[in-house]
Amino acid sequence: MSIDQATPQDWDRSNSRIASKPYVDPYDKPPEDPVNAPSHYNEGSIECIEYLKDSLGDGFSAYLEGSVKKYLHRFRYKKKPVEDLRKAKWYIDRLIQEQLNKPQ
Repeated sequence: MSIDQATPQDWDRSNSRIASKPYVDPYDKPPEDPVNAPSHYNEGSIECIEYLKDSLGDGFSAYLEGSVKKYLHRFRYKKKPVEDLRKAKWYIDRLIQEQLNKPQ
C-alpha cells in the first residue's frame, strides 16, 4: 500500500504502535563509558573503587596490580580487546596515583 492510499484507520494503527514505545532522545544522557565510568560500578552512594580503597587499606595497591594483570591476560580472548587494554591502563594510572600519594 502506498502512503497516499492509507486510510485514517491505517494512520491510527501506525501511530498507536509508535506511541506504545516511549521515545528516548539519545542526546538526553551521555553514552556510557565502560572504561572510566561504568554504570554498574557507580550504584549507591560511593563509587566501587573508593569502597575498595577504603576497605582494603594497604592491600589496595595489590588489588590494582592484580586488575592490571587480569586485563592484560584476557584482552586477546575478548571481543573488545582495546577496551580491556584501556581498562588495564586505567588501573595502571590509578596504581601510579596511589604510589605518588604514598607517604615517603
